[in-house]
Amino acid sequence: MERKNFAVLCAAVLCFWLFALALGTAEGVGLRAVMHPEERAVSADVEEAAEGILLPAAAAAPQLDLNCRAAILIEQGSGRVLYEKNADERVPIASITKVMTLLLAFEAVHDGRLTMETPVPVSEHAYHMGGSQIWLEPGEHFTLDEMIKAICVSSANDAAVAVAELVGGSEPAFVEQMNARAASLGMEQTSFRNACGLDAEGHLSTARDVAAMSRTILNTCPEVLHYTGIWTDTLRGGATQLINTNKLLRRYEGITGLKTGTTGGAGICISASATRNGLSLIAVILGAPSSADRFNAATTLLDYGFGAYEAAPLPKLEAQPLQITVKGSAAGSVPLDYSALPETVLVEKGSGASLHTELTLPEELEAPVERGQTLGKAAVYQGEALLEEYEVRAAADAPRMTVRDAIGLLWQSLTGAA
Repeated sequence: MERKNFAVLCAAVLCFWLFALALGTAEGVGLRAVMHPEERAVSADVEEAAEGILLPAAAAAPQLDLNCRAAILIEQGSGRVLYEKNADERVPIASITKVMTLLLAFEAVHDGRLTMETPVPVSEHAYHMGGSQIWLEPGEHFTLDEMIKAICVSSANDAAVAVAELVGGSEPAFVEQMNARAASLGMEQTSFRNACGLDAEGHLSTARDVAAMSRTILNTCPEVLHYTGIWTDTLRGGATQLINTNKLLRRYEGITGLKTGTTGGAGICISASATRNGLSLIAVILGAPSSADRFNAATTLLDYGFGAYEAAPLPKLEAQPLQITVKGSAAGSVPLDYSALPETVLVEKGSGASLHTELTLPEELEAPVERGQTLGKAAVYQGEALLEEYEVRAAADAPRMTVRDAIGLLWQSLTGAA
């Protein structure tokens, strides 16, 4: 009888321990995050700004004298629009098309499908490209590095088509990839018909879409700046001279790229990138009547951006917990990932002192928690206006506790084992 009572008692103790552990009694592991007491009320205008579409002051931007068909100025990091003119009008974009060709080529390298030393064959089709070129001959081979240099510096159409055939198997197949990638970037008004930007029916985009495409390659393939910053170079052992078509490289402080374009249908175009004092801007000019008008318009946009805005340091959080307790997991807690928070935030020049950052996190979580899962947010305010919100994510998994996990924790607690 005593043995039976003892067995019942042991079973009851075990059940109690399992129940307690399942409810997350393993408290005190790590730091406890604190929930912000209440959310601030914001106006509809500020909510729109929080989506990264416009800064609150963007509507008050002055009317700039831009002799072009369409234009836009954005901040590279956030993608915020600082100025625009006919930014959604569908127009030809000439050789700015090659930004997408370059993006797909770099992504093929990142994926391991190609290397910068991969030889690029020259087909009869690439040989017959008109417009700007490096006079490729069928059967010639250059490395991908050399072809990208020819595209970025001299805007070579033949090199662009050769690279397209290497990446996509054929130019038509590559164009399908271009359009699919454009769709994935939300470039709803863009349709590509070739890889180099020669005028073709239906080959159209917008200043806004060009800015999105330019921002993507600059943020995800920064190695492109190695090529777009070259002023002069050579190929074929010095026999072929390359001279950059972007004359802002010699005229504008902080210019880094990106791509020019000129055709009869598109006019004179440029997507210009520049960085000063930690602030990176992208100015897109489409349909300028002359090269001088193109560069003057880009200069006007960039001057306006650098004169009106700055990259202010992101204010430090008053408290930044390293982990959160997780109920129902053997892990007990999950570490936090703050990598989405930038080092700087875009503000009107001279207004950085009014910035502050607030963290919103739950006090505890319920298992399971997956690595990369959004757990909270850090909100950046300028005065009472919400500027940006950044996700705080789980840096590891915290799976739901199993019976085996519970028994293991019970044994550790009874024996003192680590």
